[in-house]
Amino acid sequence: MIPRGFDPGEEERSIALEPYREKIASLEEVRKRRLDLKALGKQVVFTNGCFDLLHPGHARYLCQARALGDHLVVAVNSDRSVRSIKGPERPVMPQSARAEMIAALAFVDSVLIFDQDDPLMVIRALVPDVLVKGGDWEEDRIIGADVVKEAGGRVVRIPFVEGFSTTGIIEKLTAAGS
Repeated sequence: MIPRGFDPGEEERSIALEPYREKIASLEEVRKRRLDLKALGKQVVFTNGCFDLLHPGHARYLCQARALGDHLVVAVNSDRSVRSIKGPERPVMPQSARAEMIAALAFVDSVLIFDQDDPLMVIRALVPDVLVKGGDWEEDRIIGADVVKEAGGRVVRIPFVEGFSTTGIIEKLTAAGS
């Protein structure tokens, strides 16, 4: 909270009002956090996604993921990787905005942006205790599941929340604009 009568400059005001942005870090910084947490016996949960337009399905999914351990790491696909996966019209929001929205959620502990089409490199670097994906993913298709299991971790599929999808929201907006 900014003390009454104190008028910080724009940069200080931004820092004071947006501490959640400190959750956004490089892979190496998140890897160090993960090692520190492992030394303390804490369980690290990992998930990833595009998170193009944040909706209740995302919030419920991430909240449930966080409940599976002590620290939730969310890897957000870069703009380039979203275009590769979803097509040239996506993402709607740039990677910095998507990462910031995820970081603003109280139950998310660390956020990183990755540029690959899949998160395997990130999973290999972090080797989380729990790897989480939506229930719409079959376990044998979950990238990195083998890495996590071989290290003694587990893979959890969280049920998909019906009625919420970024693609559905975009289609509805496009139809409304026609």
